[in-house]
Amino acid sequence: MFISQRLIKGHPHKSSISRPIIKIAVSAIAIGIVMMLIAIGTGIGLKQNIRDKVAAFNGHIQVLNFDQNNSNVSLVPLDKNQEFYLESPPMKGVVHRQAVILKAGVIRTSETFEGIIAKGVGSDFNWKLFDDILVEGSIPNYKDELNNEVLISKTLAKALKLSLGDQCNAFFLKDESSQSLPNQRRFTVSGIYDSGFDEFDKSYIMLDIRHLQRINRWNENQVGLIEVFIDDFDSLDSYADTIYKQSSSQLDVRTVKDRYFTIFEWIELFDFNIALIIGIMILVGGINIVTALLVLVLEKTNTIGVLKALGASNWTIRKIFIYQAIYLVIRGLFWGNVIGLSLLGVQYFFRLIQFPNPKEYFMSYIPVSISMSDILFLNIGIVIISFGMLLVPSFVVSKISVIKSIKFD
Repeated sequence: MFISQRLIKGHPHKSSISRPIIKIAVSAIAIGIVMMLIAIGTGIGLKQNIRDKVAAFNGHIQVLNFDQNNSNVSLVPLDKNQEFYLESPPMKGVVHRQAVILKAGVIRTSETFEGIIAKGVGSDFNWKLFDDILVEGSIPNYKDELNNEVLISKTLAKALKLSLGDQCNAFFLKDESSQSLPNQRRFTVSGIYDSGFDEFDKSYIMLDIRHLQRINRWNENQVGLIEVFIDDFDSLDSYADTIYKQSSSQLDVRTVKDRYFTIFEWIELFDFNIALIIGIMILVGGINIVTALLVLVLEKTNTIGVLKALGASNWTIRKIFIYQAIYLVIRGLFWGNVIGLSLLGVQYFFRLIQFPNPKEYFMSYIPVSISMSDILFLNIGIVIISFGMLLVPSFVVSKISVIKSIKFD
């Protein structure tokens, strides 16, 4: 067997025909894996980035009163002493829970005014999701005494001509159905965020939940809704069903996908694009490696005849050619992984490539996210598919006649 491999392998780099074909095949595989890694890394990164931004303002799952009637503001108080909220440790897969209040209002400055949705948050609010979108200032501290600092968007700050440290007046109705005079609060801008979502940036401000509880005349246990965060977005509906069964009959449960159906339908198309690119690259790389295998068989026709004359079986000779072709595939995968992961790493750390129109993708740069399992699955899958594709052309070996092959030149 060892002698057979040496005879077949020979010195392909000295061959005038196989050398450029092999280089093209290896290069095609390397370029293909680079394209696939970039497609997976940027596609998954974009999906996760958009999901995280939407979840930062809504949570993955919302629990609220049925009487809300799909309103975007909190009309009916919800007692936060719910079993799923107080449960410690939380349900498996639930990573965070937070109680908030949403209330419509108006911010007025000396020059202009803008309508807003104030999101009241407390000490249980998860600010980590705002780390990537905070562009100026700092996150307010709502864990101690009542705080008059607010976090506003870059869009609102520009429209209202506000900067860090500036003060502004906000007006809220004491009761959404009341005709009484609005309740006024004076806030100081402590931070400015930029999520890239116009729907959020044009209206949302973050403030101390105790302000809205006082305006609504609610006690400290009454909130507008409870936001739940989970660790597996693909199981979102399953978690929502479980929480719904644990909640009282007066409560409703809705997911972020239900509220922003069009956004999530759009990002689901990324999976199709990724699969399409992977399919095309596998096809192109497969054609090249099959061509290289056929050229190697053609060049080694004499050797194949000699091996058959010495008693080597067709399958033994076929395996030698297949193994050599798989070796070329692995070479291409190695260089493709080195180049592809290097490019993704540069983009991840330095964000060199920017979107020409950030508003279309809700962010200014192309995000990157790829796991080790994705890399391993991709590489192992390509090796297995390549092996399957090489079985058919290697069958040519069995068609070679011993007498004719020895005479072949």
